[in-house]
Amino acid sequence: MPNQHPGPATCLYAARAVRDFGDGFVAVLLAVYLTELGLGAFQVGVIATIALLGSALMTIGIGLLGASAGRRQLLLLASALMVATGLAFAASSSYAVLLLVAFVGTINPTSGSVSIFVPLEHSLLADSVADSGRTRMFAIYGLVGALAAALGSLAAASPEYLVYLGLTRLQALKAMFLAYAALGIAGGIIYRLMPADHQPIVKKSEPPLGPSRPVVYRLATLFSIDAFAGGFAVQSLLALWLFSRFGLSLTAAGIFFFWSGVLAAFSFPAAAWLSRRIGLINTMVYTHIPSSLCLILAAIAPSLELALALLLIRAALSQMDVPTRSSYVMAIVTPPERPAAASITSVPRSLAAAGSPAIAGAMFAAGLEAWPFVICGALKILYDLALLWTFRQVKPPEER
Repeated sequence: MPNQHPGPATCLYAARAVRDFGDGFVAVLLAVYLTELGLGAFQVGVIATIALLGSALMTIGIGLLGASAGRRQLLLLASALMVATGLAFAASSSYAVLLLVAFVGTINPTSGSVSIFVPLEHSLLADSVADSGRTRMFAIYGLVGALAAALGSLAAASPEYLVYLGLTRLQALKAMFLAYAALGIAGGIIYRLMPADHQPIVKKSEPPLGPSRPVVYRLATLFSIDAFAGGFAVQSLLALWLFSRFGLSLTAAGIFFFWSGVLAAFSFPAAAWLSRRIGLINTMVYTHIPSSLCLILAAIAPSLELALALLLIRAALSQMDVPTRSSYVMAIVTPPERPAAASITSVPRSLAAAGSPAIAGAMFAAGLEAWPFVICGALKILYDLALLWTFRQVKPPEER
């Protein structure tokens, strides 16, 4: 009897759910854990910067390899790296070692899926569906991941309960990184269930990007502005801001980030619905600008309640560009170019963002805690306007 494999999309949804659950609690706990080790706000920002920089460089490499190598095998290797990252963070308290692990590992200080997994998963998803169903598939993919990340944020309160069981606070935080490693094992098992790539996407003699190179590079340039802006408000720093400015507890923060993640999750299918009516680019821009305004207003809000309300509105809008952006990139390139295009346009999500968390950490240390979020919102609005102007006439197949 032949081996039976679940469909690639089913496995990718499940694997992303497992991975994003881990990213959900790590993004909240990372700043808490590093602070517990005695590190300051600037050092926390540096680790976030190094993590994003390392992720960017590895994403470039793995995206280009994905054009000529088996993508399932690369996903299995990435899962093994996730396991090693969790074990190393749990085992070491050395700042130098943590910097090294952040650079070569999969630790994610953001609330979004920014990692070496992304270009491989995006290209596999795009290859498995027709143009008419592509945005909907990416919306489901985002919905599953965002809900899992929301549950992970809720799980960020777990160390407080582990302390009741007799662990010290530091031991409880380290246990969460062991859980992160275990999730890497689970993700690897799921990828193992996928059918192998028996044929490479392109011949090794062919370049990973061909006729679509100019448009991909223009997109990557614009995405770098958005990414640099986003680095000022990565979830680890947002959590640190809520802790320091308003004295928010870890449990309350977990609940807030849970509901923030739930709102973001259900914005994905809403984005797919809206894009069918106004187009992918318009959906990206017209939802992103109000979310950036909410972030700016939250930064100067006089009370915790108002700040949280504005941040929740932002959460309901800020991720609507994610499935539409992924779908748009996959739509305007040829199928053989998809792994490289996904990599080159995803890399700015971490490469360009790599410098801004350290800058934000320095602002925090100088007492300018609102400025990173104001800068983030202003730069994102400029990005949205530039994207609309540059690509308003470049239509995906389903809009022509």
